[in-house]
Amino acid sequence: MKARYQTVTVIAPARLHMGFIDLSGALGRHFGSIGLALNEINTRLNITAADSLQVSGPSADRALKCTRQFCQLLGVSDSLNITIDNAIPEHIGLGSGTQMALAVGAALNAFYGLGLSVREIAQLSDRGARSGIGIGIFEKGGLVVDGGRGPDTKTPPIIAQMVVPVDWRFILVFDKRGQGLHGEQEVSAFQQLPPFPQAQAERLCYLLLMQGLPALAECDLHKFGEVITLLQQAVGEHFAPVQGGVFTSPDVAAAMTSLAAQGAVAIGQTSWGPTGFCAVANPQRAAELLAQLEQQFAASPLSFLLASARNQTAEIILK
Repeated sequence: MKARYQTVTVIAPARLHMGFIDLSGALGRHFGSIGLALNEINTRLNITAADSLQVSGPSADRALKCTRQFCQLLGVSDSLNITIDNAIPEHIGLGSGTQMALAVGAALNAFYGLGLSVREIAQLSDRGARSGIGIGIFEKGGLVVDGGRGPDTKTPPIIAQMVVPVDWRFILVFDKRGQGLHGEQEVSAFQQLPPFPQAQAERLCYLLLMQGLPALAECDLHKFGEVITLLQQAVGEHFAPVQGGVFTSPDVAAAMTSLAAQGAVAIGQTSWGPTGFCAVANPQRAAELLAQLEQQFAASPLSFLLASARNQTAEIILK
């Protein structure tokens, strides 16, 4: 199949995974989750034609594996040059694997004019086994809620997508020493977890639907953040036996406690961590808190980043 364009560039945003709603399927659907897209961290790659498959840049091995898989499944040539300008750091809770797979798949889809949807690309790459947040932020941006997995679900459906106020800022707290559970470790961890209480799932559903999302619609960060903190606490306590506590990293936990004491809200850990996050109402207050953190934890293995929500889809540039 002949290429449609000389170069295709895809920019896929990182995401914060803000928690699951029903981890045991007590109400008939498993998982269900909430999360949002970020502006400041992304995977950006370019595809052009070449004599043979060449992949360079950060996370090149992962991109190479994705490219070979997609080309074989789609029946297209892998005589390509893929350059990766940026890659979301792997296994720290920002959705690196899903975004790389979707970025490669979307680039090939556009390059060869295959007409596939984001959902079809996700199915080919076996993404969305549990959470649909990574798929949702790639195709919609903003804050998304997925409806979990039912008996016939292929990829978790997005049941809500909302714009996040542009002034809100998210402080990300990284632990340079470690990575969250992933791969076989993640699968094993889910198998070891006890059943998630039905009453807890019912409570989280109510909090999210009747308090958290309406608060976001009304730009009420305090109430929205309160719901996210409660959801994160419930999920973190459930994960604690396999990740060592509500937070994977004790140092991140200490920083999040400090941030909460200073008025930050939506305190939590994205996915398996170790990255923690919180929300602040405006850039000025976020910058003040960041300066305090950098001074308070100067001798620790932590680093910090101010981030904003991306209210746009992944970007595909055709030339």
